[in-house]
Amino acid sequence: MSEIYISTDVETDGPIPGPHSMLSLGSAAYTADKRLLGTFSANFETLPGAAAHPETAAWWTTQPEAWAACRSDLEAPEAVMKRYVAWIDTLPGKPVFVAYPAGFDFLFVYWYLMRFAGRSPFSHSALDMKTFAMAVLRKDYRASSKQNMPQHWFDDLPHSHVALDDAIEQGALFCNMLKDNRSIVR
Repeated sequence: MSEIYISTDVETDGPIPGPHSMLSLGSAAYTADKRLLGTFSANFETLPGAAAHPETAAWWTTQPEAWAACRSDLEAPEAVMKRYVAWIDTLPGKPVFVAYPAGFDFLFVYWYLMRFAGRSPFSHSALDMKTFAMAVLRKDYRASSKQNMPQHWFDDLPHSHVALDDAIEQGALFCNMLKDNRSIVR
């Protein structure tokens, strides 16, 4: 069974789940050859008793369009996460969670999956794009940021802080990185 790369981006109102909420989830399912199989997107009601972190709330005031996008059509986390698992289960391959940075996005997605859906189709694993770039570029981790990546890795796609836009953009970036990595003769 081939792998399906689920590029995922979340928007939140703080640094960790529980005291803070995931506001929006966007995922784009790609094959290794950069074929977009489908997308998933949802906006969440905030968690009971949770509150926005002051620094994150201040950042959101600089992003009014993205804020408006993630605060429309709100749904209960339990309904969204069960639908998300069902969507992943329909994909024709083994799901691999991909994010930039995976440490942040996977933290929220895994927490919400376990709390509201009872399972993670990704198991405990997430592929971090910056770490992958480090390996492909053979550079130190901190020298492997987007500003130091080759321009041909970037497609002309928006990075708007709308979760689905960012998931699609970063998924295409990952597929371009994967193509370069697989073309390297070692």
